[in-house]
Amino acid sequence: MEVPYNSILEGLLFAAGDEGLTKKQLMHALELGEKEVEEELAALKKAYESPDRGLSIMEMKGAYHLTTKSEHAAYHRKLLDSPQNSKLSQAALETLAIIAYKQPITRIEVEEVRGVKSERPIQTLVARGFIEESGRKEGIGRPILYVTTLAFLAYFGLHTLDDLPPLPEGTDDPEGAADLFFEDFPAESD
Repeated sequence: MEVPYNSILEGLLFAAGDEGLTKKQLMHALELGEKEVEEELAALKKAYESPDRGLSIMEMKGAYHLTTKSEHAAYHRKLLDSPQNSKLSQAALETLAIIAYKQPITRIEVEEVRGVKSERPIQTLVARGFIEESGRKEGIGRPILYVTTLAFLAYFGLHTLDDLPPLPEGTDDPEGAADLFFEDFPAESD
């Protein structure tokens, strides 16, 4: 039976999210040589060129990313602007609480507190304008530091970060602070 590399490649690129995957990573994951990976990428790109497909593959900074087609941007914008998208998921609220209490903080540090990947919730919060990049942390890879914004304060009816509810006694862990957001602020859960 032939291995369906194009579907595996598609799944790998989807799972990698915004970080994308380098050719070397794809070669390792697919157990293929450079030429074979290039052929699989070319075949998948060609399949996405069909007008009845909504995705494409983009190469940026040496990594391959699965993206939506730019000609569909108006529809994506409508979806993002729709009132039904005004809700924040539990994951987004947990991530937001961690950032609010521990800012400035990197995505990796958020993930250490949450215990799960937090790339998607961070993307959502940046897109909603609740958090923003505030520079880079010194050290290996110089990861992005995130802080909350004025939009965050306004959405939750806060004047300053000092208005955040105190963490429960004896805890320094803001992961549970997401519950405080549900209790004390007008955020909506899924």
